[in-house]
Amino acid sequence: MKLLLYVFMQLVLVLLLAPLVDGIIKKIKAFSQKRKGPPLTQMYFDLYKLMKKDTVVSETASWVFRTAPYITFISTLLAFMFFPATVILHSISFQGDIILAIYLLGIGRFFMVLAGLDTGSTFGGMGSSREVMIAALIEPALIVVLITLGLIAGSTSIYDIMLLNLQGNSFILNPYSILLFAAIFLILLAETARIPVDDPSTHLELTMIHEAMLLEYSGKHLALMELASVIKQLLFITILANFFLPTGWLGSQATPMLSFLLALITYFFKVVCIALLIAIAEISTVKLRFFSVPNLAAISFALAFLGFMQFIILGR
Repeated sequence: MKLLLYVFMQLVLVLLLAPLVDGIIKKIKAFSQKRKGPPLTQMYFDLYKLMKKDTVVSETASWVFRTAPYITFISTLLAFMFFPATVILHSISFQGDIILAIYLLGIGRFFMVLAGLDTGSTFGGMGSSREVMIAALIEPALIVVLITLGLIAGSTSIYDIMLLNLQGNSFILNPYSILLFAAIFLILLAETARIPVDDPSTHLELTMIHEAMLLEYSGKHLALMELASVIKQLLFITILANFFLPTGWLGSQATPMLSFLLALITYFFKVVCIALLIAIAEISTVKLRFFSVPNLAAISFALAFLGFMQFIILGR
């Protein structure tokens, strides 16, 4: 019963919160530029409008182009199901599920890249090749971070890592945690196509990466791709919020329902703080030249490896 309740709450949470987080980031950026900007709920309206529109499919497109939005959306949503907002509800968990979650994200990226190539569009092929290059550069750092988190917690289960972090209140105070936090934050910027790696709001053909792969999509297909993108963004924010800022209500004397509500409020507060951090990073930096992106990937890998060595040498 608890597992069914968790699945229902997690689905409702991700579908409601993911577009809102993107709206919060845009609102903060607009405020910094002294603009009113779009409302926080703008993406809900955009998704609703796209869902009502018909899809236009190129004559040269194959089944890959038509199925890629569904595979990308479902794989990203399934990956998020392994990252609970709170450990009060027992989530879907088993040893190695953190590796499975990353593979699910890889499946979504794989089909998105194929879809960009499928129609034979010049810009789609350019965006796909750049996406693969960035993934190849940034994923080694992600693997090192996940291995280190597993070693720290003594488990490769996401639920166990969160639970052990909650029990160890000094986790964020350790030097290796700070290094891993910085590494995963840079990975977040790269994986979610944000400045300085990519500009999510641009449609300048020579600079866009993520948007280039979506140029041929419209209607429901485009809505699914956009929703999968913000879900992936919320997933990495959840990693930062629950792995590196482990605050919860496990020892609370309140009723289970009140503890659950307090845990959700705490989670939402941490997500908003990290969204603010993302907006500040975008405001204070500029988009890098494409051939400068490897330097950013090297920095994230160096931070992850230093965190790993810090734990191996001193953490134990």
